[in-house]
Amino acid sequence: MVSIPSESGVERSLLSWLSDCGWETHGQDGSRGATVLDDVYNRQSHEVIYWELLEERITTINDISEADAKRFIESLKRDLDAENLMDGNRAFHRLLTKGKSFTVTNEDGTSETRYIHLIDHDEHENNRFHAVNQFSISRETTIRPDVSLFVNGIPLVTMELKGLTQDNDWHDAVSDLHDYEESVPRLFVPGLFNVAADTMELRYGAVGAPKAFYEPWNDAPEEHADNNEMKQAVNALCNPDAVLDLLKNFVFYERRAGGDAKIIPRYMQYYAVNAILDRVREGEHKRGLVWHTQGSGKSFTMLYAAKNLLSRDAINSPQVFIVVDTDKLDSQMRDQLGNLSLEQWTRAQRIDHLERLIEDGQSELVLTTIQKFQAVEPDTQGNDEVVVMSDEAHRFMEADLGSRLDAALPDSYHFGFTGTPVREGQRHKDRNTFREFSPEGEDYLHRYSIKQGIDDELILPVYFTLRHDMEWNIDESGLDERFEHEFQGLSTEEKQAVIRKEVTATDLAEIEPRVDHAVEEIDGHYEEHVAPNGWKGMVVTPSRRSAAMYGKRLIERRGENEVKVLYSSTNDDPDLIQQFQTDPEERDDIITAFKRTDEEADEKTPKLLVVHNMLLTGFDAPILKTMYLDRNIKNHTLMQAIARTNRPAEGKENGEIVDFQGVFKNVDEALDYDAETRAYAARDKDKLYDELIEQLEAVMAVFENIPKDDSQEAVSTAVERVSTHPERRTFKQGFRRLQNLYEAVAPDKQLVNEGIERNYKWLSRIHVAFKRTTAGDDDPEANMREKTREIISENIEIEKIKRDFPTYKLGEEYLADVEGLDTPGVKASQIAHATREHLHPRENQNPRYKRLSERVTDIVERWQGDAIGDPEAVAALKSVEKAVLDVEDEAEEQGMDDAEFAIYTHLTEETPKGIDSEAQAEAVAETIVSQFHERVDRKYHGWKTNQQTITEIERILLDVLVKDYDLGHLIREDDGIIDTMRNYCIENYE
Repeated sequence: MVSIPSESGVERSLLSWLSDCGWETHGQDGSRGATVLDDVYNRQSHEVIYWELLEERITTINDISEADAKRFIESLKRDLDAENLMDGNRAFHRLLTKGKSFTVTNEDGTSETRYIHLIDHDEHENNRFHAVNQFSISRETTIRPDVSLFVNGIPLVTMELKGLTQDNDWHDAVSDLHDYEESVPRLFVPGLFNVAADTMELRYGAVGAPKAFYEPWNDAPEEHADNNEMKQAVNALCNPDAVLDLLKNFVFYERRAGGDAKIIPRYMQYYAVNAILDRVREGEHKRGLVWHTQGSGKSFTMLYAAKNLLSRDAINSPQVFIVVDTDKLDSQMRDQLGNLSLEQWTRAQRIDHLERLIEDGQSELVLTTIQKFQAVEPDTQGNDEVVVMSDEAHRFMEADLGSRLDAALPDSYHFGFTGTPVREGQRHKDRNTFREFSPEGEDYLHRYSIKQGIDDELILPVYFTLRHDMEWNIDESGLDERFEHEFQGLSTEEKQAVIRKEVTATDLAEIEPRVDHAVEEIDGHYEEHVAPNGWKGMVVTPSRRSAAMYGKRLIERRGENEVKVLYSSTNDDPDLIQQFQTDPEERDDIITAFKRTDEEADEKTPKLLVVHNMLLTGFDAPILKTMYLDRNIKNHTLMQAIARTNRPAEGKENGEIVDFQGVFKNVDEALDYDAETRAYAARDKDKLYDELIEQLEAVMAVFENIPKDDSQEAVSTAVERVSTHPERRTFKQGFRRLQNLYEAVAPDKQLVNEGIERNYKWLSRIHVAFKRTTAGDDDPEANMREKTREIISENIEIEKIKRDFPTYKLGEEYLADVEGLDTPGVKASQIAHATREHLHPRENQNPRYKRLSERVTDIVERWQGDAIGDPEAVAALKSVEKAVLDVEDEAEEQGMDDAEFAIYTHLTEETPKGIDSEAQAEAVAETIVSQFHERVDRKYHGWKTNQQTITEIERILLDVLVKDYDLGHLIREDDGIIDTMRNYCIENYE
């Protein structure tokens, strides 16, 4: 029998890889590795730093006395106290990278104030690197992350791992990390990043990052490359040199309205920056092209590059320029810089200001637009070491502005950044991004492709639907007189053929009958395919006149609150165009409202934008799902348009382009790029349908040989099959993606004609029953997506499912119902979930709860791994359930409150040899709780985490155990007993 990887198995593998790449590891043998360091460095269980180890290291690194090191450590302990995690993390990061000012005593007795460094960033071998498992911290509550990485005793990386036997994946690991950050923020004050992993995937995220910003690390230099993708990620991301490099050189803090955020790089940003640094260090070539697909964060790549160029040794004292090509991008980058923790930057206000900055040559970052170089005098470069980074480099050569920049800065390094490079074409034979920025024989310095972006889930695949052959009536009043006069002898079909061949895209988009028909199709498509799940759309037209025509008709259909038309106009324009005139501030307000999600928005939020030129570049709105394209665009302009729809959002499976111009009829002609780019930029929507069928078949295969009917027997058998692994995980993850695909395709008559909808209905029924039994969810259908909810409400008897699959809750009347089930696998799943849900928040309330929780985990892992059968699992779990309920009953019988009973139980069951009798244990518990009520103020919010309160509880415990009952030996034998009993006092009171 093939064994199923468990969490401990993942843990051991990860520790082994960390050992191979330079960490001192403890716990590879399955033991709790943190206890080794705890014992060696006398760590108390509430401490998050190995202070004795850090004291030892700073003495060596800074060449100071042990006495000074001890005083320094005492001062440093206060730096862990922070009301806000991100504020504390920002402040401590400065200590980790810059050191801390401190007065030391020299050998001759004199005093000197200097910076004391916690980490040696120059000589890495002077640091100690430890990786341990099961590092337990007990403060208000107890947490025990799976693996922790320490540099000089300071926790920089916290890892949470999940195994298949837990029915969990990296998503659940992120949730646990968020819980840890909330319950014991002190651990994460020094933290750099967290890692969430399961047996298949690894994600990392900065401290404080939401789940959406936990991302993969899918590349590695040659020395860390490995066929095992997870091992490669650990080797490349977590080797000691990389951790210290990220810590020192790749951290930003950004001020945001909802609270500050810590930002660390994606792997393509990290490697692109290092490629730039290497090129500058080597000095052989002075150009390079960074070709990263849109949505990958090129702006931050440039900012990381600027930060590193200014602070590291690649070049002595450089002046760094970031050059953008529009005032809007200039303003956006200015605002970005204003919110970041990046020093040494300025913005060129005018041409003369830019010229002055170039002449002065001060070592700093200068932000400017390319247009400001138009009147800068040649050879004004005042600094011999200049590095230029041009954003949207495919437009760099326009209007000879690139030549003006080269003339002003003739001796500079110049790196181009683009997601859509331009090759030579019929219209612009002199424009070639590759030739402009790449040395001979090199296409690019660093590339991150569309395929990589899709694989990494940074962007979504985009699918197109051709509507250019739509049928519409030739209405003579809709065509100009000259056309009618010239072609009056042709039939309607012949006229349409002439129109398609001879009439320009602009002319076509302004013919009223065609506009009427296109608007009808847009309105219908939006209503059926886009609106149900809250997504939004954009209509792209070839002229302001056509935009006005589309906008007017869409407003008539959907209302002026839902449809907004964006372009600029003048008083010379006809009334048709002037009616949608907006000033820049009004347009900004419309765009802001459009970007808001359904939860934030009200009824007046626009759902459709109609544009001509605006918003086709640099516009990121994850809520935008569908673009209605009635404009003939190609190559980099088309790539820019495609990228508007590919930003990820929860539940969004893909972007979509409905093509009214036939742009995608010949993709090879529309996109003059390599085969991979053409293949992944946009795909025929038929392929999305194919993906839906493949996914449906994969999920249906789980239920082979089970009747696909609605009988209670069939549903019960199906639910039992997905109660254990690997079918459980396959169904959970498979249905989640299947639902997104179905929502993206439906409605479509093929779904009905080919039986797809019928099978999807059946799976939806199984999913509802599955969620009720495994997640204790009373109404799982309420959390499904819109079109799926509609299917369920119309076709599935929810009340029948509720009767057949009652939600089991520990110790309640549901027991009789669950006993009536004929499927022990479902029974085991229900009881396991209910018991875990009951125990999880109580683990720190009583030692029995913790032991029982561990028993449940052990039973479930053995059951999921086929070590015991369904009936045995049910019996074992029922015994745990009874034991859980007995804890509460016994406390009541003893006449103790919960805190008293917890302390009494700990003394009698955890340290029975350390006490005289059960009567003494009862007296000790009663005294502690009595003193707790008398001396601890619990009348204010936040009392549980208040340091004075925690200190007072510890005084009570010491007074009672040592002074009143002479039980000091308990503390000497178990230094964690004070933390544990303190938790009993705190956790058992609201």
